[in-house]
Amino acid sequence: MYYKFNGFTQRLVGAAASAAYNPQGLKPIVSTESPALIFGTTTKLASDLPATDSFLGKNKVPDLQKLFQKADGLPVHLKRGVPDKLLYRTTMALTIGGTIYCLVALYMASQPRNQK
Repeated sequence: MYYKFNGFTQRLVGAAASAAYNPQGLKPIVSTESPALIFGTTTKLASDLPATDSFLGKNKVPDLQKLFQKADGLPVHLKRGVPDKLLYRTTMALTIGGTIYCLVALYMASQPRNQK
């Protein structure tokens, strides 16, 4: 059995399948027919392509797994060398600088102004 919402009684009432799928007389705006072809060329399906054409790059995941799982005592966010160290130190410097700036602004805001 199908149900639809009755706007007058504010309850669910029994309905036919077509009324339940298109409530309150609404009809789908998008047509179910496929649009006409604009260009006469056929499209290639992904399953029709050879495996070498679908991915043209080298899979870096195994190399990165070896790098990150190496037991060298470094934290994972510093394993890739100089770029990671530079990014980490920049982040720390900006964090400490922002904290100092906030504390100075808070100190200045807490001081009363001189009234002349």
